[in-house]
Amino acid sequence: MITTPLIELRRIVFEYPGQAILRGVDFALHPGDRVALVGPNGAGKTTLLQLLVGLHRPVAGQLLAFGAERRLESDFHEVRSRVGLVFQDADDQLFCPTVLEDVAFGPLNLGHSPEAARKTALQTLEVLGLAGFGERVTHRLSAGEKRLVALATVLAMSPEVLLLDEPTNGLDETTEERLIEHLTSLKQAMLIVSHDRHFLERLATRAVHLANGHLTEAILHRHSHRHDHTHLHLHPAGTVADHGHEYAPYDLAYLMSSGQCWRFPFRCPHCHRRRIRSRVPRGIRRRYRLCGFQCV
Repeated sequence: MITTPLIELRRIVFEYPGQAILRGVDFALHPGDRVALVGPNGAGKTTLLQLLVGLHRPVAGQLLAFGAERRLESDFHEVRSRVGLVFQDADDQLFCPTVLEDVAFGPLNLGHSPEAARKTALQTLEVLGLAGFGERVTHRLSAGEKRLVALATVLAMSPEVLLLDEPTNGLDETTEERLIEHLTSLKQAMLIVSHDRHFLERLATRAVHLANGHLTEAILHRHSHRHDHTHLHLHPAGTVADHGHEYAPYDLAYLMSSGQCWRFPFRCPHCHRRRIRSRVPRGIRRRYRLCGFQCV
C-alpha cells in the first residue's frame, strides 16, 4: 500500500557561502520508516536534519511536511510540534536549571498544564532509566546522561517523527542497549545520523548515503569475517606470561565454564560484531540473547 510521506524533499539545493552542500536532493520519509542517514564527516547530514525543521532554508526545491509545502518561518511552527530533533551536541538542547524543567518545557510549550507537563516529564525520564534525575542540575550531568535527557526532552512532546543526530555519542554499552530497546519499541518514523554501525544495524530498516551533495539509496548488511591479532588476557599473579590456551577459538562451553580469562580471542557467533570483552549480568544476558558475554 502506498502511503503519503510524512516528510518529502524534492530537488532540494542548499549551500553555505562558497560551498554547495545539497545538490538536487530527493528524499521521502514514510510512516514507520527508520532510515539511517550515513556519509563522511562534513557531507551535510546534520545540515539536512536541521533543514527539515526550518533551521536552514533551501536555495531551491520543495520541502513538504505532513502534506503541505513549507517555506516561511510560520510554516514550520506546526512542523516543530510534530517533529523532534535531537541535536548532536546535547548542550545545544538543554538550557533549564534542572532536568525536570528541561523535559517539561516541551509539553508546556504545547499548551499542557504544569501538572500534566510534570507528569509527562517524570514518565519519560522513568522510561529512559532516568528516574530520580528530575532535580539534578543539568550542566553537572555526564555527557551520556545529557544525551539521554536531550532525547527525553523530545520524546516528552510525543512527536510523529524523530530526527536523531549521533544519538549514541557518550553512551556506555548498557545504556546504548537500553536506548536501542526503547527506540525499537516506538512507532514514530525516524531519520538517524550515526557512525555506529552496530546501532544502525539493530534499528534502521533502510539507509541512504549522502556524499558530494547527492543522496542515494544504501544497503545495511552484515557478514562474518575474522581478524588475526593479539588480545589482552587477565590471569592470576604468578602465571607465566608466554603461554598458550588449550581451547578452540569458538569453544564457548569451555570459555564460559573455565572463568580463567576475562578477554577471549573470538567473535560473537550470534551477531558477528566486535570482540567479546566482559561478563554481563544474567538479566542483561537474557535480553541480549547472547552467549553470556557482552559484545562491544
